Amino acid sequence: MARSRSLRSRWSLNVPSDGAEPGRGVRYALFQTLPGRVIVTGLAIKLAIATTTFVLGRIPSFLKVVDTVAGVAIAAGAAYFLFRLIVVAKRRLLWRVRRKLIISYIFIGFVPALLLVGFSLLTGLLLFYNFSSYLVHSRVRTLSDQAAFLAQNAVIEVQRSGGRDVAAILARRQANAAAQFQGVSLAAVPVERNCAQGSKPSQGSTPSQRSDFRLQTSDLKLVTSGPWAHLPPPRSLPSWIDCSGFSGVLAYSHHRTGEKGDDDTHLLVRAVAFPDTPQPAYAVVADLLMNEQVRQQLRKDTGVDVKRVSAAPLKEGESHPVPLDGKTGGDTSPLETANDTGLLNNLTSLMQYRDWSTGDTGTLVVSSRLSIGELYDRISSAEGSASRRVGQGLLLVLFVIGALFLIIEFIALITGFALAKSITGSVHELFTGTERVRQGDFTHKISIASDDQLGELAGSFNSMTASIEDLLRQAAEKKRLEEELRIAHEIQMSLLPQGPLLMPGLSVTALCVPAREVGGDYYDLLPLDDHRVGVLIADVSGKGTSAALYMAELKGLVLSLSEIHRSPRALMIAANRIIAKHLDARSFITMTYAVINLRARTMTYARAGHTPLIYVPANGGDPRRARILAPDGLVLGLKIDNGEMFEKLLEEETIPLEPGDLYLFFTDGISEAMNAHDDCFGETRLGQLAESHAHLPSDQLRERVLREIAAFVGDAPQHDDMTMILLKVDEAVGDRAIA
Repeated sequence: MARSRSLRSRWSLNVPSDGAEPGRGVRYALFQTLPGRVIVTGLAIKLAIATTTFVLGRIPSFLKVVDTVAGVAIAAGAAYFLFRLIVVAKRRLLWRVRRKLIISYIFIGFVPALLLVGFSLLTGLLLFYNFSSYLVHSRVRTLSDQAAFLAQNAVIEVQRSGGRDVAAILARRQANAAAQFQGVSLAAVPVERNCAQGSKPSQGSTPSQRSDFRLQTSDLKLVTSGPWAHLPPPRSLPSWIDCSGFSGVLAYSHHRTGEKGDDDTHLLVRAVAFPDTPQPAYAVVADLLMNEQVRQQLRKDTGVDVKRVSAAPLKEGESHPVPLDGKTGGDTSPLETANDTGLLNNLTSLMQYRDWSTGDTGTLVVSSRLSIGELYDRISSAEGSASRRVGQGLLLVLFVIGALFLIIEFIALITGFALAKSITGSVHELFTGTERVRQGDFTHKISIASDDQLGELAGSFNSMTASIEDLLRQAAEKKRLEEELRIAHEIQMSLLPQGPLLMPGLSVTALCVPAREVGGDYYDLLPLDDHRVGVLIADVSGKGTSAALYMAELKGLVLSLSEIHRSPRALMIAANRIIAKHLDARSFITMTYAVINLRARTMTYARAGHTPLIYVPANGGDPRRARILAPDGLVLGLKIDNGEMFEKLLEEETIPLEPGDLYLFFTDGISEAMNAHDDCFGETRLGQLAESHAHLPSDQLRERVLREIAAFVGDAPQHDDMTMILLKVDEAVGDRAIA
């Protein structure tokens, strides 16, 4: 103990609770230490220089050097105090073993795991991003090739027919393609192009047929086939499309009805093909839509579900792409689906598109959802320069996080090793000491090697070993007494009624809460015959073991007398005559005994000095009013005479039973429950509680009473046993009793 007090004294001198030495604060640090004086002197010099500058309007040259030196001095003094603050903070932080373990866990387990998770997530995101981008680009490229093939075939067939029945040819081609591409649209657009340079004669036609073809198509008007619901068909071709034709991605937007300024962006694959003539008079335009059918096919083939498409502005201040031909067409189903969360449900890829009017290129942001089951060996980098730049950026971030992971993991290992060594050394000493104590060597002392919480623990361990034998002996004795009291409690509880009383016409619930392990309160429910039941509640003066023994004696006596005496008064007179001979002169028993006759619809009862009976009649008006029933009677067990006075004072009353009547039997532990201010709960408050909630079932009313008592008592200890019987007459008591 002396060594422990010495350690506590030394600790209080070295590491005080406020982080400063006793009796020394900021004033001492600034004026009594060298770094503090340096700071004060530097501040004074700077203040003097500032005053001189204000008076003279300028700062002399030599004072600039002095001002710089003063600033350096202030910085040096502040760095010193900062270092001391860090030292004190570190000492206070690492003094507790718990903090050491927490810091060890953070550096050894949590930080590396967090970085590993981030590293894995970023790797997976990069992989899934490239894969989904590749699949989307691949499908769009396929659609573009199919659109170009469709347009070229239509041109060849129109050219072979000599320009006759253009509408029929387009309709046939559109009908054949519509089975595969829903919403496919074709148009023959009149153009004026000079493709003489490098042109080749048309295959499969004679010079006279080509001449007739030019004559027949010179007056060709716009011919369309298909729904053209997405946009109006183009009436002319923009100048940026040359004679080699065009095949690529376009974007258009539709304004949402009723939503001001909110447009849907859609994908469109358009192909333009010219006939193989020097001066073509027409061109075939084929449009394939990125609609729900294409989305579902893409999802079926690749596992990628395109959810949303948005376009970057082509011009400054423009938030949506300009609609084709400056017009909007009919509504189409937007690509956007229900909002999903998660990395794999919001993968984005970039795609280039062309503006139909100008030929300028823009960027589309395609949001998609990817299924992991479709990965396998289809992972590769996404096409397009913009997608590659994003992928390279993610890869660079991945490398940076990997490098940080290695550096922090190395630092975590070193820090964890140092902290573990400090902890395990002290723990080993404590373990050795406990092993010696377990073997019975209470003279072993642990060497104190560190001035921290583990060192304090070692000192406490040394002081405890001196008295550990006495503590073990006291613990064994206490355990024996607790076991005996536990057995006594179980025996006493077994003397009380077990299970509910099954008596037609009555609803009975009861409880008994001893103030100690055993108590002197007692209640019983005695079925006398098929239509009579006895209800008994008693309280032996005092608490503890003696009261419990008298309670057990009373139980056996009442069980015997209830078979002989039908009247409660006669039973109490006989019980008093017997028990007065065996009861200690300082003890007595209060008791209330009632006999309920369900056939006669009456309750006959007598009270021997017990707490009153609370009666809430069913027909007492609205609201129902509680009555206090307290007939005269003396307590049992007084050795005054041979029982003449007890017999003279004891009264017996009979009251009729009505359906819905409520009777509350209780001991003084209920009414005299006291709070911290020694105020009693009281019979008045108990009666008001009974009349306010008399409509509740008996078990719910019991819980209500217990809650009110607990709220009133608060944290005050229970000073007496609490026993209560709630008896409620059922609505059909008379009919069932007679039956």
